[in-house]
Amino acid sequence: MTLPLTIRVATFNVSFSRPQPGQLAAELAAGYRQPQHIARILQHIRPDIVLLNEFDHQGNAQDDDHLQLFCQDYLAKGEQGIDYPYRYLVPTNTGILAPLSLHGQESPRLPADGLGFGTFHGQYAFALLSRFPLLAEQLRSFRHFLWQDMPNARLPQTSQGSYYGADVLNILPLSSKSHIDLPVALPNGRVLHLLACHPTPPIDEGAERRNSCRNYDELRLWHDYVRPERGHYLIDDNGVQGGLMAQADFIILGDLNADPQDGDGFREGIQGLLADPVLNREVALGRLRPASRGSFALKPRSARLGSPKHWTHTQGLRLDYVLPSANLKALASGVYWPARNKANAELFWNKRGWPDRQASSDHRLVWVDLAC
Repeated sequence: MTLPLTIRVATFNVSFSRPQPGQLAAELAAGYRQPQHIARILQHIRPDIVLLNEFDHQGNAQDDDHLQLFCQDYLAKGEQGIDYPYRYLVPTNTGILAPLSLHGQESPRLPADGLGFGTFHGQYAFALLSRFPLLAEQLRSFRHFLWQDMPNARLPQTSQGSYYGADVLNILPLSSKSHIDLPVALPNGRVLHLLACHPTPPIDEGAERRNSCRNYDELRLWHDYVRPERGHYLIDDNGVQGGLMAQADFIILGDLNADPQDGDGFREGIQGLLADPVLNREVALGRLRPASRGSFALKPRSARLGSPKHWTHTQGLRLDYVLPSANLKALASGVYWPARNKANAELFWNKRGWPDRQASSDHRLVWVDLAC
């Protein structure tokens, strides 16, 4: 018999991306202010499982020295210290130079011709931290799945035809970083599938809308994966075909770079995902949709249709998500964004009352409590 258990799952784009390789590691070793503030936020919310988007590393899962440093010298320190004995640094496509130019230039060069956008391999990567064992031997990743192999892929088009030539499509993966299904073993014997990703932002593009198209299909990958009847075409990096098994417990989490009502990109992708009954509707669209009060102080440059209480980014957008499956019971949720006159406001606002990205991040931590 499975005993009841309450866990807190979070996603946080920590803005630990830096222009040079090794810069983040050096800043962590030197005790810079921003990672100290990020640690304080995590210590305050205390998630049992958290995805950290935009955590630079050297591009592979083995070289995790500065992730260990962040866990040991920042998160575990002080009276509010929190320990994450299980962690996974996710291999990424960012900053891997393509063997040919993706955009018709004479020779490929970074960052534009990376298989995922980045000035070096591992920029904008991500990591998972957990208080519970991560079942790495059961990991499924889709980092190498080719974009053109998705049926009816939304490949970018120009008036002359496909934006990408056949030679590019033969080497271009769909995932701009990675898509991973990493199961976690809960203390009561239940297994929870963490479906983590960080799709490309739908910006910095031309009329072909190549980044909007890629973002749309990166979201669709997970949408198809959790619908076995639709995900049969997917082949993971170990050659295993098919989507997630029916009735599995899962959570889609990450900075999805997609707002259902505002911002750039093709909104029908995130709208369709949020409305699918395979997800917990209360968290996706209902009374437990993560919210805060601090965002009401923002004044975006253009009008917004979405309510400020659901924003997770300082541009007035809902971009960051923790989306449990419908068979998981949600108890509470939130976006950690205190108002300017509340405790810990200095982690988010400068003295003039504007969001201070240098203090922590331009994104906000999103959390959901689940009864598992």
